[in-house]
Amino acid sequence: MMETEVIIEKINDFLIDEFEVEQDDIAPDANLKETLELDSLDFVDLVVAVESNFGVKLVGEDFINVVTLQDFYNLIETKLA
Repeated sequence: MMETEVIIEKINDFLIDEFEVEQDDIAPDANLKETLELDSLDFVDLVVAVESNFGVKLVGEDFINVVTLQDFYNLIETKLA
């Protein structure tokens, strides 16, 4: 099982590299849509990035309760468990 810190680091890295999110904007309580300015197309890219980085498939329903970056970390951690 992947360590929580490794999951968070990988997610933060691809948010910075692939989505041009500012390092300073990345915080566990950051709202994915507002603070990180991710639109619906970005979410599609996010799903692809998660699949290539973690080997897990996400579907729309997975995001129902995902509001903050911490929620997203938890989602990936749950999928990997």
